[in-house]
Amino acid sequence: MRHKLFGNEYFVDETNRQVDAPIPAADVGEEVLRSLRRILRAVDQHGRRLARLQGLTNPQLLCLREIRRNGPMNPGVLARSVSLSPATVTGILDRLEDRGLATRRRRNRDKRQVLVQLTEAGEGLLVGTPQPLQERFLERFESLPKERRHDVADVLEEVVAMLEAEDIDAAPLLSAEAAHASEPTHYRTNPGSNEGATG
Repeated sequence: MRHKLFGNEYFVDETNRQVDAPIPAADVGEEVLRSLRRILRAVDQHGRRLARLQGLTNPQLLCLREIRRNGPMNPGVLARSVSLSPATVTGILDRLEDRGLATRRRRNRDKRQVLVQLTEAGEGLLVGTPQPLQERFLERFESLPKERRHDVADVLEEVVAMLEAEDIDAAPLLSAEAAHASEPTHYRTNPGSNEGATG
């Protein structure tokens, strides 16, 4: 049976053992580079589409969806839930508040505690917003057999090592703006904001 992993074909015999297909090494390397380029372009195109349709970045969308899923949340809890730094989430909330998509208010009993919640405009915006790219990926990834999931993870770890990127801190997001210290200009909805400057 023929299978394909990152452009590399291999076969599984009747005992379910992997048997490599005879593919020239140069062709395999070029196909891997093409696959990596496709991944980068898919992430970039998703971010551009989200910005064009809704004026949002992927981290902003992630925060909005998390607040809708859980109801009013403490900003620190939100930051942990979406695997972003508190400083980054603060910048995101500032921008969402400026657009009237979310509000922050203090608890009635403990004024030191702040809760963030969606506004009607925020709820309405999410209705027509595309699913985050990483959620779509994870749905398909989780549908793979357990052994295949481990194979993919192992291959990606090797790719990270080949790119000498092991020490780069990254949130579990497929998002160009989450991968940089600051957001790319073409994603910004407010050029004066410093969202993403940390974390």
